[in-house]
Amino acid sequence: MADYGEVIYTALETLIAVACCVGNMLVIWAVWMCGALKHATYCLILSLAVADILVGAMAIPLAILVNGRAETSFDGCLFISCVVIVLTQASVLSLLTIAIDRYLRVSIPLQYKRKVKVIHSWTAVAICWVTATLLGFIPMFGWSNRDSAAHFNTTIKCHFLTVIPMSYMVNFCFLSCLFPAMIIMTVLYCYIFCTISQQLKRGSGWTVNSRAYYIKEQKLAHLLALVLTLFAVCWLPLHIMNTLNFYSHCVSHNAFYVGILLSHLNSAVNPIVYAFKAPRIKEPFRKAWRKLCLGQAKQLRVQGGQKAEDNANSTTTSTAKST
Repeated sequence: MADYGEVIYTALETLIAVACCVGNMLVIWAVWMCGALKHATYCLILSLAVADILVGAMAIPLAILVNGRAETSFDGCLFISCVVIVLTQASVLSLLTIAIDRYLRVSIPLQYKRKVKVIHSWTAVAICWVTATLLGFIPMFGWSNRDSAAHFNTTIKCHFLTVIPMSYMVNFCFLSCLFPAMIIMTVLYCYIFCTISQQLKRGSGWTVNSRAYYIKEQKLAHLLALVLTLFAVCWLPLHIMNTLNFYSHCVSHNAFYVGILLSHLNSAVNPIVYAFKAPRIKEPFRKAWRKLCLGQAKQLRVQGGQKAEDNANSTTTSTAKST
């Protein structure tokens, strides 16, 4: 990429990173303040928000670093690249766990209410992160470009694809992990919407199957399906480009940079969805956002007033000296 292109890419990545961190910290604050952690689904949403914060705080800076900007050992570059992959896997597994949780809540509501506790959700969160770590660090155990990388025992210019083989990204990350998970999630949400529609039409008199219960479930399912759709829209282009490049080498570098930016943007748009759609956390989120904006505005006013006062004092001093 040309120098000006690198500057634009870095600037956009920086803006996305800030948006990821600020937006998802507000989501976590809102979930905490409204007491939503008593509900299993919001524990999983919290896990997804943590993954999105780490994208902004770690994955994006590391992605800039593995764009040939740093010279490291082969193993150092490989480790950095694996951390980026772990966060992607954590997001996928969190979304899959949320879909399974929604499926159980709608398909077996009575058993779900009796048996599923918050501790089960935190256990699922822990399993997601442990599994994501194991899957993301597979290249560290041999599936890497160590044999083909020139002078791999010395310092190399750290590029993601210098150390991570495209076969791992396409055959494992996309075709074996992401694509099957998205198919499963799509099927589960289709089942959820069909079941809710049937229950609303049936108008069952049971308390747990009441109209209000299923309307609430329908709203939350719409929210989570939208989060899944945005994930697919943001991540599929990059994986499709990886696949095309793996088999035909027909994708330009600039297209890859657009795909990378789009994939990172996903972590910044989720808080916007929660702010407008999440039943329990949208009001606390908006309050937190207003406080943040008002605080920044107040700070700017104070700084502006202080600067004006300093200028006035400076002018007075200059006048006194001249007289």
